[in-house]
Order: sequence, then structure tokens, then C-alpha cells
Amino acid sequence: MLSLVTMEILLRAKCFQRLASPGSIRALHKDYRTATPQNFSNYESMKQDFKLEIPEYFNFAKDVLDQWTSMEKAGKRPSNPAFWWINGCGEEVRWSFEELGSLSRKFANILTEACALQKGDRVIVILPRIPEWWLANVACLRTGTVFIPGTTQLTQKDILYRLQSSKAKCIITSDVLAPAVDAVAAKCENLHSKLIVSQNSREGWENLKEMMKHVSDNHTCVKTKHDETMAIFFTSGTSGSPKMTGHTHSSFGLGLSVNGRFWLDLIPSDVMWNTSDTGWAKSAWSSVFSPWIQGACVFAHYLPRFEPTSILQTLSNFPITVFCSAPTAYRMLIQDMTSCKFKSLKHCVSAGEPINPEVTEQWRNKTGLDIYEGYGQTETVLICGNFKGMKIKPGSMGKPSPAFDVKILDVNGNVLPPGQEGDIGIQALPNRPFGLFTHYVNDPSKTASTLRGNFYITGDRGYMDEDGYLWFVARSDDIILSSGYRIGPFEVESALMEHPSVAESAVVSSPDPIRGEVVKAFIVLNPDYKSHDQERLKKEIQEHVKKTTAPYKYPRKVEFIQELPKTISGKIKRNELRKKEWKTI
Repeated sequence: MLSLVTMEILLRAKCFQRLASPGSIRALHKDYRTATPQNFSNYESMKQDFKLEIPEYFNFAKDVLDQWTSMEKAGKRPSNPAFWWINGCGEEVRWSFEELGSLSRKFANILTEACALQKGDRVIVILPRIPEWWLANVACLRTGTVFIPGTTQLTQKDILYRLQSSKAKCIITSDVLAPAVDAVAAKCENLHSKLIVSQNSREGWENLKEMMKHVSDNHTCVKTKHDETMAIFFTSGTSGSPKMTGHTHSSFGLGLSVNGRFWLDLIPSDVMWNTSDTGWAKSAWSSVFSPWIQGACVFAHYLPRFEPTSILQTLSNFPITVFCSAPTAYRMLIQDMTSCKFKSLKHCVSAGEPINPEVTEQWRNKTGLDIYEGYGQTETVLICGNFKGMKIKPGSMGKPSPAFDVKILDVNGNVLPPGQEGDIGIQALPNRPFGLFTHYVNDPSKTASTLRGNFYITGDRGYMDEDGYLWFVARSDDIILSSGYRIGPFEVESALMEHPSVAESAVVSSPDPIRGEVVKAFIVLNPDYKSHDQERLKKEIQEHVKKTTAPYKYPRKVEFIQELPKTISGKIKRNELRKKEWKTI
């Protein structure tokens, strides 16, 4: 029987009754041209009618996942899995919500018993796309421990920074990164528990796979208030070291209902595949909360690296109905395909960076499907998006989501009229939206700096047209978006400065036909290196950055210059360098 909390939450969102009724559940269909919404009539009614009141206590595992288990047992949910994983080598895992619940309770017992973790303790999880990553998410929810994901591309230095900054008491990773953790563990006084996901044992580590064979699945979910911290996501480090973005049980656990119900337009018979790296908030968006809020199946492919052929084969061979990937992925896919009419795919979405209108047109021509772009941040749920049933304006980010009141602001916080460029802001006072992060952990000044009057400032610039569509103009913080990764120049420049040849450097985005944009480094050499073979030196510097920071951050383009453009006060004018790179586009 549904708990009163769940009934209140989901009924007030006006979605659960419709989802739970067998007569309303549509089977997987093959009409790839359909753009009719499944969960709402049109944008105007969606925006006007959406209301979600937040209960005092809320836990996603208990109040959503366990309720879907009850629906499943009662025969009120389609027979497709809750979780479906493949690795491309013949291995496959399928879990019902009941099996997901049992396994996650076992994992929860390991966290509380073997690891001696208590509610509020922080757990860093650095795993690739393997089933244990999803179990770790749910186990942390059940125990009230704070989940902190990290990409598997993190270096030893990155891991040390995250362990020390977060004061995490436990880390969960694979045998690939375990040596890097061991190398820095002695410098992390709060770390007392290490779990490894491996077929082999390792000294000083508890083996998760072995422990799961023997532990009980009898576990009672902790009681969590809606505003208690649920997860911490590290930002990309734009103007300094990466910040810790705090999200509560309601900000994502309830707030992402906007993504799942409206932008992704999911119902329980859907199979949702999101290709995001497990280290980013986008995986929380579309690989955990959004689909499971709607009772849909989460599909996952191990894919250690992006392979267009594998992606297309998977879309063709499995009943995936909703697909989410970065614009870079779509750019690579259209180069590897002629014409594809996927038998089950009916809805495609994109986020992480602006998508080129030519890419959406080519995808439509080859598949018959539109790409619905969405815009959000680590700090938010969906800010705006293109939704089914509304006209898509190529190049636009769409209209504001029901979660937020989005405006374009001037430097004083005044709302600008249509057509005028300004800062993209979200009304945050007097009532802070529940889909917005709470704060940057241990950084009150940075948290305060995000407010301008009554608005949260996203740090991005854009404008709104006469029809209410938002258009992205630029990133006001110089962040680089490459292949779906957000890269801050500070970390790359810091790595460059560690090379003996580099006197000064500035890092900006540079256009790339495949990745959209890539990292380019402008470097002023130390005098002793100016006579060196420049091509060999470029390669040496690139390899140095790959080893010093996460490999995806290295500068794919390097240019040696005599001096960097600077302001009178000595600040580097990155905007000038960036304009030079993009002037021919």
C-alpha cells in the first residue's frame, strides 16, 4: 500500500494516478515520428498546473523506489526491468524494482556494519558504468550517507583533493583506481573505510562482491528530512579549485520529477538510456532519479569509451525508447550513419552544451526524430528545455521549465525586455525553489555571490525572444564545454605552469567540428625553451597535462605566443583570445 507521503507527493504532481492505472500505460510503440506528450497536454498547461509540495520527511529509496516495488508486485507496472545493463561482450543484468531493493539493502548493511558509517557521513564513489554504481546510489539513500560521485578519469592529485575537501569517511572504487587511492590515503585523516569492486582481493580493502554474497538484505531505511544533504557534486573548477555543490533529498529526489515527467516525458513502459559519465550530475539527472521517479527502466551500457558503432547497434538491437546524450555524441553518430529508423526509439534529448542546428537537422533527416535540447547545471534541475508538443526553434534552449521562474537580468538584477542579452537568472527569493542546490559546501562567500537581488545567477549569458524562448550566448565564467565535459581553465593552466617551459598561459575554447569545442592553450615560453623544436615541445606539454590532471582536460591545440593580452590591472583577457579563435565561425 502506498505511504501517505508518497501519495501526497505524487498525487499533487498529478502524475502517479495516471502512471499507476494499467489502462493508461501505453506499450512500447514503433511510431518514431510521434511528438505527442504522454504526461501533459501542452506547454502552457504544464507550466500552469505543475505544483509539488514538499513533505517534512522524504527519502527517495523508501518513498519512490519501494513504492514502485509495491506497484510491481500488484501487477500495476509493465514487466520491463527497473534496471537493464549490458557490457557489449554478452554479459547482461536485469533487475526488477524488487531485486534492486533487495540488493541495495544488502549494500546498505555493508555501509552501516562493515564500514561503520552513520547518517550524514560522506562516501566518495568512483566507478565506471557498472551495476554497483547504481546500487551505491540507492544504498547511500537508504543509509542517509552522502553520495559523492567522481569520474574514473580523476588523477591521484584529483582524488586527494576530493578526499581532503569532502572529509569523506569511505571510498568505493575499482582496482583501476585503488592504487591511486592507496598512494594518498595516509594524507586523508577522515578516510577509514575502502571498498573495492573487483574479482580480486586487495590488501587494506574490503571486497564488495564477496561481501554481497553473505550479507543480509534485512535493512530499515533511515528517516531523512527533505532538506538534509543527500549528495555532493564537485564542479569543474572554473575560477579556482572545484567547488562542492550540495543537494538535498528533495532538490534532486523530488525536483527531478520536472525532468522525468516533462522533458523526458517518461512512463513506466519506457526504457531510458543516458550516456553520461557516472562522475557528473547529469547521471543523477537521467540515469537515476528522472527515470525511476516515473517508474521507467534505466538502461546502461558499460562502454569505457564512446564508440559510435556500438551506440547505433545498441539503439537498433534493444527496445530503448528515450535516448539522452551530449551534442558531441550526436555529431559523431551522424557521421557513422546513413539512414536509421530505430524500431523502438521515440524521443531524443540533449544537454551539457549547446547543440548545433545543423546537427539536429541531419539527425532528423536520418532518423525521423527531433532532438529536444535542455539546459541545466550541477546546481539545478532542468532550467529550460524544448518539450514535446511545442514548436522547436533550432538553436534555442526552449522555454523555462515548470520548476523555475527564469529571467534575463542586467548587472543590477533588473529584468531585461525580450531580445536584450544579459545574465540568465532564476527567482530564488523570497521562496527558494526546491530544485536549486542549497550551498557550496564550506564556501559561504561563493554561495552568497550567486545571488543578485532576488535571483540566482547561473553564470551564463543569453536572451529571451518575444515568444519566451531562451537563447544561449556565452559562458560568463570562461568554462569550456567539450564532448559533454565541463572544463575550467584554471585547472588546465595550473597544470601547464608545472611544466618548466611555461612562463605564462591562458586557456580558452576553440571550435572543433566533432567535439563542438576543445581546449586551446596560449603559452608564453621561458627564454631557455624558445629555441626548442616547437612541435615536439607541444606534444611534451600535452602529455604532461594528461598526467597532471584528468586526461580529457588536456589542450588539444597549443599556440606559442610572445605575450598574453592583459588588462591594466594585469588580468588576462581570455575573452579576446576566445574571440580570435571563433571569429571565422
